[in-house]
Amino acid sequence: MIQIVNSLKQLAGLLALVVAFGPQSSSSASDPISFDAIPADLKAVPQNLLKLIHTPEVQKELQLEGDSLNAFLEELAVIDGLWWRVRIRPEDEQRKVIANQEQLLIDSLSKYVSPEKMERLKQIELQSQGTRIFARPDVAKVVNLTKTQTSMLNDLYAATDRVAKKLQGDKSQDKKLLAEAQAAKDAESKGIAETLTSAQRNAFSKLMGNSFDTQKLTRIYPLAPELIESGHWAGGAATKLADNRGKVVLLHFYAFQCHNCVANFNHYNRWHEQLSKRGVSVIGIQTPETATERDVKQVQNAANEKGFKFPVLIDVKSTNWDAWSNTMWPTVYVIDKKGYIRFWWQGELNWEGATVDKTIEKIVEELLAE
Repeated sequence: MIQIVNSLKQLAGLLALVVAFGPQSSSSASDPISFDAIPADLKAVPQNLLKLIHTPEVQKELQLEGDSLNAFLEELAVIDGLWWRVRIRPEDEQRKVIANQEQLLIDSLSKYVSPEKMERLKQIELQSQGTRIFARPDVAKVVNLTKTQTSMLNDLYAATDRVAKKLQGDKSQDKKLLAEAQAAKDAESKGIAETLTSAQRNAFSKLMGNSFDTQKLTRIYPLAPELIESGHWAGGAATKLADNRGKVVLLHFYAFQCHNCVANFNHYNRWHEQLSKRGVSVIGIQTPETATERDVKQVQNAANEKGFKFPVLIDVKSTNWDAWSNTMWPTVYVIDKKGYIRFWWQGELNWEGATVDKTIEKIVEELLAE
């Protein structure tokens, strides 16, 4: 089973190029680049804004705190819902939805931070887009890229993307293919560094503002969707994610007749027994795959037989499954003390020698220390 990873560490690409081009200075109020969502059809440019705004580092940079932060997060949770659910859809559909949600984010955030801080967020977004910043028509216009330069850069982007698509379908992580991908990324960076004139570098530098290292950001996933009450529970008492703020939550989807799910049950019981006193909550969501698993009484009996002492929401109509856009039994999600999704795993935790239970436990330790 493969954990889906889509981090800013991969997307940032070329913060080093920003630094290499020399000292940055804040853009003036007359900056010719407006702050709008990246168009969906501009596929060469990563849509990073939603990831960025979830990070504490960016929130601090924007001086987004206190009542303003709390009010903004209420709106962000709504924006996050559709962003989170669309992650399983085809790329074209994803980009359309993300473009819309990014624009909602910009409109919402502008109510809580100053125009100067909105300008700063735009600079951070530009930095996070790395080499792909030059695929943006607004940046190309300010930097005054020639048609020849634009054509050359587009060829470099296309070469990198071709290898990236190969990697997406390569479960073995072939070393030769990984080396090919790295070579394409290096060629992209080198090509840009060599083709820009001094004047273009200076214009680029001014757009960036002061350097902000986006490659170290980790809290880049959405706020976890709240549980949808079904009126039926097993194991422990009914709960909500909101009731567990201040705790790390290990939430898992399962079906009690699913063989792969059963393979994880001992880990869930162990986590509840060993970690609950340390500020960790284990919550199960039993979403039916078979007719038997839709029988509330049988779900409750199975939970008792397996020794579940933690709350299990019986998702009779699969409403929670749909709200999370879950696709596989079992899936485990790690949610931090403030309600942000930080990691997830689809399938058995020890599938074919994997030790994802230990990986999750390490992440839990880190989140407890935050």
